[in-house]
Amino acid sequence: MELRHLRYFVAVAEERNFTRAAARLHIAQPPLSRQMQQLEETLGVELIEKGSRPLRLTEAGEFFLAHARPLLDQVRDLKAMTQRVGKLERTLSIGFVASTLYGELPDIVHRYCERHPEVDVTLHEMTTVEQLKALKEGRIDVGFGRLKSEDPSIRRILLREERLVVALPPGHRLAQGEGGLRLTDLVHETLLVYPKAPRPSFADQVLTMFSVGNVTPGPVTEVRELQISMGLVAAGQGISIVPESVQAMHHRNVVYRKLEDKHAFSPILFSMRHMDRSPELENILAAVYSIYDEHGIAHVKESL
Repeated sequence: MELRHLRYFVAVAEERNFTRAAARLHIAQPPLSRQMQQLEETLGVELIEKGSRPLRLTEAGEFFLAHARPLLDQVRDLKAMTQRVGKLERTLSIGFVASTLYGELPDIVHRYCERHPEVDVTLHEMTTVEQLKALKEGRIDVGFGRLKSEDPSIRRILLREERLVVALPPGHRLAQGEGGLRLTDLVHETLLVYPKAPRPSFADQVLTMFSVGNVTPGPVTEVRELQISMGLVAAGQGISIVPESVQAMHHRNVVYRKLEDKHAFSPILFSMRHMDRSPELENILAAVYSIYDEHGIAHVKESL
């Protein structure tokens, strides 16, 4: 049994169709079918129910799939980490969601670069979903995102929970007043959520908050990114719920009010490959905690 057998089987199991799996693997269907037959002969059990439409796995097939996926993930991790060790120059590639740029991320990266000038640091703006894919493919080493995931190949460290606020145009009826706003105050407003894709995303976090609170929001408009949402707010085309650090944008046609809800928080998560214990990750995490301590941000320190 070879690694290609695992990769081919996982593709067939996930696609539930030999034709689609062959297209995904960029091979012809007959060789793929032969590889699956070889795998079953090697194992001495049937993995796929014969003649099933759509394709179904046997009990042994389901067991094999559950263990094949993490093995392939570990191989990808091993490849990325070995390539890093073999490089003469040290590098750190960071993925981040756009909203973290308005918080502590710039200070964190600056602190890391001050302490470790020998490391070549690159930053890549991408959604949390895109970060998970990039981590598995070895294109980034760490991601700063907001979306919780159950992917077993990715380890996530909760850095902090950031409060959410409501962004409104200055002349809006809710722009003035003491205290914060409740979700029920927003039900008649056009709600701008982002990003539109890929999903799930921060947009789903916001909509879930309404659902959990048994509150139905007003008309919902999905936009591509945070900056577009804030531009539309400034133009009076709706309101938006954003992390409080976004207030650092200082848009003259946008005001902010605190959102009073026990679920009105968004996590900031540090994501990495599960097996990765490189010193670069230890050092960037140390920079995170250093900045948080200086800024008085509540957090729980976790080591790699």
